[in-house]
Amino acid sequence: MSDFDIFEGMTSISAVIKSIQNGSSDRKIVKILFNEERFAKKFRELQFLKHTADCLGFEISPIAANEIDNLTSGTTHGGIVAICTHRTFPNLNVKNLTNGGFYALIEGIEDPYNFGYSVRSLYASGVDGIILPPRNWMELSGTVARSSAGTSELANIYVSDPTDAVIDFKNAGFEIACAEIRDSVSLYEHTFSDSVLLVIGGEKRGISRKVLDLADTNVRIEYGREFLGSLPSASAISVISFEILRQKRNKR
Repeated sequence: MSDFDIFEGMTSISAVIKSIQNGSSDRKIVKILFNEERFAKKFRELQFLKHTADCLGFEISPIAANEIDNLTSGTTHGGIVAICTHRTFPNLNVKNLTNGGFYALIEGIEDPYNFGYSVRSLYASGVDGIILPPRNWMELSGTVARSSAGTSELANIYVSDPTDAVIDFKNAGFEIACAEIRDSVSLYEHTFSDSVLLVIGGEKRGISRKVLDLADTNVRIEYGREFLGSLPSASAISVISFEILRQKRNKR
């Protein structure tokens, strides 16, 4: 199945369908397989899928429970999977940036679950686009979709070299804010610009020196007590992205 991505469960599959219908993804569904025993009481979902299959031109077929288990990596598939083509992530084009927008550059998060959790928080907080370094995310799409509750299929995701992306955003008039403890100001004492690029690094490698040197500001999360550790990247992203959302709403 290396030529395809497998999506498990209705949440992920519904997100794939929505992304195809609204044109945000070039992914195609080849077929949907479901276990009749586990899906017997889900009449509405099955009717929706059959109607969508007619519109989008994919197969939908019953399958034995053990065959679904052989296709999946998790246990939360609910008796249904979709076999899909890969999605193409476009290169970042600064001409398409939203004025007054909120974008996020994720650099160094390697674990697909943490990445999925991060995308979920960013999407929920209203991010206009997510920029990723070039790498093969295709093989991880199903896992990422599951951990992101389908939002990885709905979010606008672009690919760019991190340094090039930061330079492009600076030239476009965006504030570059890095989630970084050194030489930082408190998240709650900083007023973000209307147009902001938030840069988040992974827990092991952090943000690269080239990107940090280009930043306009570094922000840190203030803790409620003395704490020598740090939040997981996905948790830190949640805190910072929703603070950006709060500030944007207060400016309206």
